[in-house]
Amino acid sequence: MKNVMNLDLLFYPESVAVIGASDNLGGGKLPYFQILQANGFAGALYPVNPRRAEVCGVKAYASIDDLPGPVDYALVAAPVEQSIDIVRAAVRKGIKFIHFFTSGFGETGNLKLEKDLVREARKGHLRIVGPNCIGVQCFESKLSFRLTQAQEQPGTIAFLGQSGGITSSFVAMATTRGIWLNKVVSYGNQIDLRLEDYVAYLADDDKIRLVACYVEDIKDTDKFLKTLRKATSKKPVIILKGGKTELGSKAAASHTGAMASNYTIWSAAVLQHGGLLVDDFEELMNLAMLGTAKKFPRGRRVGFLGAGGGVSVLFSDLAVTSGVELPELSARTQQMIGEKIMGVNTSTTNPVDLGAFGFDLNVMLHTMKALNEDEGIDVIVPYFSVEYIMHAEIFLNVKNSADTILQMAEHIDKPVIPVLSCFLENDLEAERIRISTFNALRKAGFPVYSKIQEALYAIETYFEWAEKRGRRGAKDTA
Repeated sequence: MKNVMNLDLLFYPESVAVIGASDNLGGGKLPYFQILQANGFAGALYPVNPRRAEVCGVKAYASIDDLPGPVDYALVAAPVEQSIDIVRAAVRKGIKFIHFFTSGFGETGNLKLEKDLVREARKGHLRIVGPNCIGVQCFESKLSFRLTQAQEQPGTIAFLGQSGGITSSFVAMATTRGIWLNKVVSYGNQIDLRLEDYVAYLADDDKIRLVACYVEDIKDTDKFLKTLRKATSKKPVIILKGGKTELGSKAAASHTGAMASNYTIWSAAVLQHGGLLVDDFEELMNLAMLGTAKKFPRGRRVGFLGAGGGVSVLFSDLAVTSGVELPELSARTQQMIGEKIMGVNTSTTNPVDLGAFGFDLNVMLHTMKALNEDEGIDVIVPYFSVEYIMHAEIFLNVKNSADTILQMAEHIDKPVIPVLSCFLENDLEAERIRISTFNALRKAGFPVYSKIQEALYAIETYFEWAEKRGRRGAKDTA
């Protein structure tokens, strides 16, 4: 993409200054300095505080001008009244990027201060993140606004959030669900760097497979849509819009100073330019989950297997309404499935009903192998029930294990999108089994959903994006 702003030093700074760093963590501050220390940020880390000789055992500096070396990125958690002086000092020091956690700007009507900050920043080569946001996270450089030890390694998903709270919630839930992130930006009032700047950069980042966004307002709609079109020709960009209603837009204005446009017009434009719109936070998480899959379906032909006729009937109905297909299985596939089950309350047709044999993960694996060999199937959706897994050993003397799930990943070539259901909401043992099974499925590389509707939604939305991309590619080459 041409004319993409270079944000390398924002995500991979070699030196960071924390303005307002302190051992005293009261007063609503985020402990940025302590977080960077704990996460193991390897670059130079400078605390700036005129009232402290040191912070967490590190020499503190009275001002930005006193810093001993060049600084790529500065985090500001200081009173809003100091903002102009801080920007001027950052320009003198040659700092490249500055993030203001500080609030009290346009969201409270203080628009003049925002304009003054940008004007002063333009006197040098300083770019501003925010203000009124929690900032930047990069799992490769270990730059972050929260502790990141729970994530095993840098992932392939990026998130851009206008709200600090929504951004924090996304990161927390992503970590819980094994959706490994690579880069995150909470961008707040976007008085300088804007959403489209981050989208353009991430579109060219080969480490990113999918970009998820929470958006309250767009400063330059034309520029954003042009950027979105280019980005979605390379990877999915998913958008959850806040402030869709009159009441929601009023809340957005008091939150980030956002001015919402007509949502009907806005959403149509986003869809025309390749973006994927979601209605709620859960849909955003579900599509981000799909973005972590090791394999993506090449067609809509689904092979479903589960335990119980009712589940099979419900899946059939939902599949029809969602646009996926349930093709007839070949005779060879049905014969292979029948080798492990008896003809009592079971069915070898698609959707496959394993009956009580579906309590045994080894039978599930055997059935998945059969579906894997069927040329008429593009994607396999196994239905796991926490209750069945929990009771298998007690009533059927079946010992299920995480190793069997890992074998599914080893022996199945086609995409697998499991559903892991649990209807026991006050049973600690069921919750333990749900978590352990979920973790085993995620370790195997499968996206996992708690409802059939969620799995089907993810499959159909993926094809919606893939088909749009294909049509646009055909037009470009015509």
